[in-house]
Amino acid sequence: MSGYRLAYSVHVVCVVISASLFVARGAAETAGADWRKWRVLRVAPHFVDTVLLASAVTMVWLLGLSPIAQPWLAAKLVGLVCYIGLGLVALRFGGTKKVRRIAFAGALVTLAYIVGVALSRDPKGFLALLPQG
Repeated sequence: MSGYRLAYSVHVVCVVISASLFVARGAAETAGADWRKWRVLRVAPHFVDTVLLASAVTMVWLLGLSPIAQPWLAAKLVGLVCYIGLGLVALRFGGTKKVRRIAFAGALVTLAYIVGVALSRDPKGFLALLPQG
C-alpha cells in the first residue's frame, strides 16, 4: 500500500470515528446523560483528531497541495475552524441548552459541508455533485 493510500485510509477511518464520537457526545449533552462525563469520551476525541489531522497533513504533503492554490482545500480548512468553534460551544461553552443545541446542529451541518467538499473537491460541497442544467 502506498503512503498516500495508507494516509487516506487512516484519514477516512478517523473521520468516521471522530464524527461518531461528536454525535454521541452531543446527543448525551443534549439529553443530560451521565455517561457524557466519562473520561474516555473526553480524551479519545483528542487522540483521534490528532491522528486525523496528521493524516490530512501527510496527504497534503504527499500530493504537494497548497490551500492557497486549491480553493476546495481552503474551504475545508475554513469549515474545520467553524466546526471546531461550534463544537466547543455545543459541548463546553454554550451558556444555555438552547445555545448548545443550536451550536450542535450548526456543527453537524458544517461537518456535512466539510465531507461534501472532500468528496467533490469543490468549495460548493455536495451542491457540486448535483446535476447541472
